[in-house]
Amino acid sequence: MPKKDIAEFLEEIGGMDVESLVNCVCRHHLSYLGRDYGRTDLFSLYQSLAYTLRDRLVGNWIKTQRSYYNQRAKSVYYLSLEFLTGKSLASNTISLGVEKEVTEVLEKFGVTLDEAEGAEADAGLGNGGLGRLASCFLDSMASLGIPGYGYGIRYEYGIFKQAIENGEQVEAPDDWLHSGNPWEFNRKGFMFTVRLYGREEQYTHEDGSVRHRWADSAKVMAVPVDMLIPGYRNGNVINMRLWEAQPARRFNFDLFNSGDYIRSMEDAVRSQTISKVLYPNDRLSEGRELRLVQQYFFVSATIQDMMRRFMKLKLDFSELPNRAVVQLNETHPAIAIPELMRILIDEHMLNWDVAWRICRRTFAYTNHTVMPEALETWPLDMMRKVLPRHVSIIFEINRRFMEDVKSRFPGDENRLKRMSIVEDSDSPQVRMAWLAVVGSFIVNGVSALHGELIKKSIFQDFVEMYPGRFTSVTNGITPRRWLRQCNQPLSELITEKIGEDWVTDLAQLRKLEPLAEDPEFQDRWYKCKLKEKQRLVEYARSEYGLYLPADWMYDVHVKRIHEYKRQLLNVLHAVTLYCRLKKDPNSVTVPRLKIFAGKAAPGYFIAKRIIRLINSVGAVVNSDSAVNHKLRIAFMPNYRVSQAERIIPATDLSEQISLAGTEASGTGNMKFALNGALTIGTLDGANIEIMEEVGREHMFIFGMDADEVGARRHNGYNPSEIASTDQELAEALHYIGDGTFSEGDRELFRPILDTLFNGGDQYMVLADYRSYVDAQDRVDELWMDCKKWLRSSILNTAGSGHFSSDRAIMDYARNIWGVRPMKMDK
Repeated sequence: MPKKDIAEFLEEIGGMDVESLVNCVCRHHLSYLGRDYGRTDLFSLYQSLAYTLRDRLVGNWIKTQRSYYNQRAKSVYYLSLEFLTGKSLASNTISLGVEKEVTEVLEKFGVTLDEAEGAEADAGLGNGGLGRLASCFLDSMASLGIPGYGYGIRYEYGIFKQAIENGEQVEAPDDWLHSGNPWEFNRKGFMFTVRLYGREEQYTHEDGSVRHRWADSAKVMAVPVDMLIPGYRNGNVINMRLWEAQPARRFNFDLFNSGDYIRSMEDAVRSQTISKVLYPNDRLSEGRELRLVQQYFFVSATIQDMMRRFMKLKLDFSELPNRAVVQLNETHPAIAIPELMRILIDEHMLNWDVAWRICRRTFAYTNHTVMPEALETWPLDMMRKVLPRHVSIIFEINRRFMEDVKSRFPGDENRLKRMSIVEDSDSPQVRMAWLAVVGSFIVNGVSALHGELIKKSIFQDFVEMYPGRFTSVTNGITPRRWLRQCNQPLSELITEKIGEDWVTDLAQLRKLEPLAEDPEFQDRWYKCKLKEKQRLVEYARSEYGLYLPADWMYDVHVKRIHEYKRQLLNVLHAVTLYCRLKKDPNSVTVPRLKIFAGKAAPGYFIAKRIIRLINSVGAVVNSDSAVNHKLRIAFMPNYRVSQAERIIPATDLSEQISLAGTEASGTGNMKFALNGALTIGTLDGANIEIMEEVGREHMFIFGMDADEVGARRHNGYNPSEIASTDQELAEALHYIGDGTFSEGDRELFRPILDTLFNGGDQYMVLADYRSYVDAQDRVDELWMDCKKWLRSSILNTAGSGHFSSDRAIMDYARNIWGVRPMKMDK
């Protein structure tokens, strides 16, 4: 056993000074890459620098892990099917506190930090807000010293790369790992076996009890791959453990020798498919089954890993909830509940009641949707095929739960049907949200409005059954990435004026409020925004060949393309401006650049057609000299974290226009406000709390609230009537339908119009149109008064302190997880 401690080994590896870092970069060029550091290229330099910083992370990670064990800390297991981490070089550099040193190191090689990070691929582990939230939460857990781990899947291919061809979305594989990932550690020594398919059988145990076991199952190996997440300058490092699927048997030698070369590799290919791609197309039965397999795969490996750590403590199983809490990020990991039950009753021979008490005290569930159609269900037949033992356990959970419901609400048969985990129908479904509620000790929404809406709608029956089980924790974003890293000019200005404590205490931004009236400060604030616009202009030109005006208002709508997010409403406003300008070139006072970005799910026809509409309207507007002096439209392909880091700091107007009652929270709205953008939005999700913190007069609120939406639906909603009584709306719809934006093709956008008129306008685009257009006119009016706009911009940033993910994580830690920040052992 070496006598040296980790600190001594790290000192030998090298310090944080420029000379030590340069030497380490050169050493990694030689020893890791086998290359001459005198002939380096940009990518190999990035790799060597990443390995250099990883050296400094790993020692602190081991110290952190030792502290967990030595202090017997209760740990958080954060389970999420997505982690949208983006790039790691700049964020790790900032968290380690070596930004100045790394910049000098790169200068010696003739490269900037921005250029070095350009060589890194965005980690393709998520789709949108769900995964980005999870990544923000891990950053905050590390920065606050909350003991915990993130768990997910190491997807070989991310969601997809989006290109725009002839105005339409085209998908290509997101091969983000094609050149490896220098930030990760492959932990083959900690593999677990995951079982699938097979059958359940009953047997008599040696103690005489009747037991059940899983027989004749297929096996897949789960290989852990760790990515390290540093806290902000506190020496604390946690890890995101991602599972990679490998075959239990890589190669069938008998089949190979018999000449059946293809089949000899079948097991390996089938197993590796599990972690191949994020969100396989589930319009096909095979795609749905693969997605179920993915969910169980990472859950099974994670629960086994959790039990491995717990067993080291040599405690009674009743202590498990005092040592671990499992946070289910949406229903994707909800199969963890029957999985823990299976391990406790089948492998450790606990009786049902004891195991269920342990289980119910271990799990917490975060819900992210208010729409019933978005709640995850699985066909019972499919689940029985893939997870036969778990179906039996779910049925027993449900049987006992139904007995409780009968006892609580005798004679209410309809309630039993509504609350049953297994839906009673011709094609029975397992309701995963119901399972998550029944098997967890607490359920939280993700904004104040969302928390109330789920209690009044999708979970109303469960609230009556378990009135104390529901709460809400408003989402948050990490200020390290979403201001300190992505907006250097503004970050430096804020630090100059109020100090740098805001980076870990975002409430400090309130100190900016007195400066909002200061003309000099306003001028410097404006110059910061202009600098970020110029940066975006250069990025758009070099990356996409787009030429953007730097001095216009940047009106930005970037998020997943979905009908409820109402990109269509924004397009209708663009067409309205087009119509106004065609009639009178001076009718629009403010030059406006509308920027769109976002991906549509490959199988989501209408969302993809909306992308085509955005690009088609843009093609006509941008080429029309009667219009393009005041209005232009840009769609930036392949929206991802690194692109958001360029767009958000440059934004003037943030579009958060989902129908009230459909967006659970949103986090993009928080990022924009933090960077000084003014929000145009509905009273939906966290927009309401942003309004409360920032002040309604510094936002542009429009449209119906959630109660008004419900009342309008109840009383009968007629979109045709609205279209016939609003001249500008009728004109905009006419131009979309008559071929003006489709080279005369009247059929191209008919499916979109059909959703409005024949489909009932589910997301009430037409109902909110007039209020939205009027709000946009108020935007123009305020923009013309530069001082007032800048004052509102400053106050948006100043009021964003509540939306730090640090605050959100402390809410979870105190009110849900029962954990406290931990000091590392010396």
